[in-house]
Amino acid sequence: MNNKYIDLIQQTYDFPEEGFNVIDHQLYFNEINLMKMVEQYGTPFKLTYLPKISSQIQKAKSLFENSFDKLHYKGKYYYCYCTKSSHFSFVLSEALKNDIHLETSSAFDIELIKKLLIEKKINKDVYIVCNGYKPKIYTDKICELYNDGFTNIIPVIDNKKEIHEYYYGVQGALNLGIRIASEEEPSYEFYTSRLGIRYDEIVDFYLENILPHPRFSLKMLHFFVNKGIKDDAFYWSELKKCVDVYCDLKKHCDTLDSLNIGGGFPIRTRFNFNFDYQYMVEEILLQVQSSCKQAGVSEPDIYTEFGSFTVGESGAYIFSILGEKQQNESERWYMIDSSLMTTMPDIWGIDQRYILLPINKWNHEYQRVNIGGLSCDVSDYYHYGMDIDRLYLPKIKDKEKLYLGFFHTGAYQDSLSGYGGIKHCLIPSPKHIIVEKDDAGHVHHRLFSVEQESEQMLKVLGY
Repeated sequence: MNNKYIDLIQQTYDFPEEGFNVIDHQLYFNEINLMKMVEQYGTPFKLTYLPKISSQIQKAKSLFENSFDKLHYKGKYYYCYCTKSSHFSFVLSEALKNDIHLETSSAFDIELIKKLLIEKKINKDVYIVCNGYKPKIYTDKICELYNDGFTNIIPVIDNKKEIHEYYYGVQGALNLGIRIASEEEPSYEFYTSRLGIRYDEIVDFYLENILPHPRFSLKMLHFFVNKGIKDDAFYWSELKKCVDVYCDLKKHCDTLDSLNIGGGFPIRTRFNFNFDYQYMVEEILLQVQSSCKQAGVSEPDIYTEFGSFTVGESGAYIFSILGEKQQNESERWYMIDSSLMTTMPDIWGIDQRYILLPINKWNHEYQRVNIGGLSCDVSDYYHYGMDIDRLYLPKIKDKEKLYLGFFHTGAYQDSLSGYGGIKHCLIPSPKHIIVEKDDAGHVHHRLFSVEQESEQMLKVLGY
């Protein structure tokens, strides 16, 4: 009878999947034996597999290069990494090995850029796209960076008053961008994005506020859809409106040469993931190319800002099952040695699903369970399978230890949970393990940070 956990997975999915395999009833993640890491480091721990970051960047570059060649597209492609998705130094170091550019969101991001320069991980030729609604401290930092020689910095105008900060703060000719206030999808609470300038006001804004000033040039039009790049009517409609604005604006502005299609590619949060990346890139470029040809304007350079796509699939969290609780006839709980709310706040905040798999016991029978976190909050739980609202994991026999992992958690979770600060119910952040490859291709792992200690939290709280 096929009632073991591995039977369930193989009957449901085309397993093994990219990055996941099982050997001797134990799970391997990107060829890493996770049980050996559990034995060496203990749980809970966060894992970052750095080589995945480079492979994702190279994948995107290849997708655009192939489509440019196929369509004879005349522009250039620029890959920008969104620092907000993960600010860790080792993440930036890995990403910057791949000849990329950067996108910032705040004044403190600019201080990060300065550190990267001091460490010689970037030079002053790098493109830095500055997004967001900008308080004065942010615009001051942008001006400071430009005046220090970062002449490829591109402040993306988010509101009409922002431009006045650059009139007096910049000592030279500055390239600017304008962000379009795109419409939100129909199910959202608001009709128009709070960020950017409305479609029908952009040309007039350029003519009145940028064109008359000889030190300013408009280089970029920035388009962003919150849900990211998806093959649906809403995305294609918004993209078409954006490109139409670009074409209209280009007729008034010779310096405009770049279209930033902000909003990233999706990542795998389930098995049998079948998003056709190549098709989407080709269709985006075709729409841009077709609209520009019809309008009689040159094709723009393409900038993308990929955050989750860059780092999401590099991350994992590994936990132990501390105990099992049968609360009624149908609800069985596996209690983990950490909190889901404090380690992966997207689970609680936006009902995010991740790939969840056991690390060991793949030869055991399975049962339906819920995962409970250590905090006292009723929302500290997870009960999803990868495709259904039912979660199955191996049964626990006697005093055997079961370990499980949440995978592709590398984007945003640390910053949203307040890495290094206080946590709900004072549950500590887990230790953090970095996995990397040397020049010979050998895999090494090291401890980046130990599990958070009580003294750290108490100091934050003033004790």
